[in-house]
Amino acid sequence: MKTKRLSIILIASLLLMPSFAMATSDESESNESSPSQLDGEGSFSEKHEVVYATLNAFGQQDEMYVVNQFDVIEHGEMIDYGPYETVQNLTNLEDIELNDEEVTFRSGEDQFYYQGNLNGKPLPWTFDIRYTLDGEEVNPHDILGEDGHLQIEIETSGDDEVNPVFYENYLMQISLALDSEIYNQIEAEDGTVASAGKNKQVTFTVMPEEDETFVVEANVSNFEFDGVEISALPPNMSFDEFDTDEMQDEMNTLAEAFSDLHDGVGDLRDGVFELNDGVSDLHDGSSDYLSGMNELDEGSADLIEGSQEIQNALNQMRAGFETDGEIDLSDLDELEQALRQIADGLYEAEEGIAEIRENYDGSLESLREAINDIPVGELSEDNFDELYDSDIDPEVIDELVQTYEAAQNARENFDESSELFNYVVPVLEELEQTVNEIAVNLEQTADEFAEGLDELDFIEELEQLETGLEQLANQYGEFHAGLVEYTGGVGELSSNYSGIHEGIGELSDGTAVLGDGVDELHDGTGELAQETSDLPAQMQSEIDELMDDFDFSDFEPVSFMSERNENVETVQFVIQTESITIDDDEDDDEVEEEEKGIWERFLDLFR
Repeated sequence: MKTKRLSIILIASLLLMPSFAMATSDESESNESSPSQLDGEGSFSEKHEVVYATLNAFGQQDEMYVVNQFDVIEHGEMIDYGPYETVQNLTNLEDIELNDEEVTFRSGEDQFYYQGNLNGKPLPWTFDIRYTLDGEEVNPHDILGEDGHLQIEIETSGDDEVNPVFYENYLMQISLALDSEIYNQIEAEDGTVASAGKNKQVTFTVMPEEDETFVVEANVSNFEFDGVEISALPPNMSFDEFDTDEMQDEMNTLAEAFSDLHDGVGDLRDGVFELNDGVSDLHDGSSDYLSGMNELDEGSADLIEGSQEIQNALNQMRAGFETDGEIDLSDLDELEQALRQIADGLYEAEEGIAEIRENYDGSLESLREAINDIPVGELSEDNFDELYDSDIDPEVIDELVQTYEAAQNARENFDESSELFNYVVPVLEELEQTVNEIAVNLEQTADEFAEGLDELDFIEELEQLETGLEQLANQYGEFHAGLVEYTGGVGELSSNYSGIHEGIGELSDGTAVLGDGVDELHDGTGELAQETSDLPAQMQSEIDELMDDFDFSDFEPVSFMSERNENVETVQFVIQTESITIDDDEDDDEVEEEEKGIWERFLDLFR
């Protein structure tokens, strides 16, 4: 069966010899050179080698021969080289000699062919073919005629013992012809499946310098297999120059988008830095405000205590006049002094309240300026979505979003609480004015009391004083109750604002971290913009490099048989694995083919 396969391939190669197979006997006679012309040295312009090899079903090499073709320039004796076991003249009946890898022949035609048979010379590639039926690895000879789910795995690699020029520069095409009556539901992930008559043709391609593994799967019934056909030759790919103008425009647009992104992140960074400065000022102002509130709260106790003493003194003075008309005049001087001391205490309280009001007002203004320094929010969800769709670290974006929202919330909360903050100053001003009025009244009362001691109607004046003190004590009691209520509100405000201040502190820390993150982000987008600024040129360079990988125009063919062979134009490989078929007449056919000579087989083509 192997001899039959080689004979068929040989006959096919003979069909490619038009100068011999298609010439008439008259033409052959006219082209033949005389013996004297063949005695000289001949020459040829080109040599072509076609390497035919057979493999067994598992991919191990079996037989090999080479058909050598010469384009003859001058008729005469020529020499070729190769480690052949035997050689055959495929052109005429002239003898051809083989002596220690040197082949000598005489050519009287313009095209000369001879075949050299080899034994043991390896191919540039190795092949490993495995068969699996219903999930179990099998010998294909053992499953002839069986049914099931078949998987054929073909693994290729380079042979290190062979000149690497073929592995590095040759493209292989691997084909399997599958009879549609036997195979169905064919799958080949890395190959193409096409119809070829009643067969399905599965084709795989192996690029130069590549090792590959291909898998074909199919449901099979009454298994037979025609084998695997493999051809290898240098790629002859002609590519028109790519029109990359539109693509370059798109790349320019993309590069500009990256540049715009970098600019946008720069604006964002500036905004975050401005926000960070504003939040820092806010935190400082909040600290001042909190200190003022605490000072006000701490002074409230002294204010209440002093007010309580004033009220107690007024009550004592009023009680001192509640007699049966008998008045101890020796205490009147002490009463005058007491009134003046109370007035002095109120003046001091007035100054304390004024100082607190000024500190509070200044702290509130600092806080208001810091809040106003926070940029008004203009970033939308789409802006953040664009950032999330970019290559920016999502954690940095999360920090940015949280800080941005916290800053806007702080601004909104301050705006909502502004009425409460603004309420404190008028109350302090009113309190300051009230204390001043009481102090002035007490001081005037003391002056009038001192003057009244020298008048004759002193008793009547004392009665009026008693009435005035009673009214003053009652009014001051109402004032003291309001003062207690006010200081309680100040204490509550001071306590609640501590939480607000802590939040502002966290916001300040967050904006600082955000500033670092956005600065890092800006560096990253800058690097991205810089690296993509010449994106069209990079793309063109990549295309050129890719095209270079498939450009074999500078490849210089070398002989597969011997480095001494010259003028080698082409070397190609035709490789076939054995077929596994049911053929009852196979042995008879092989015997008949073996009995026929090359000439008889050739003549059979025309019978």
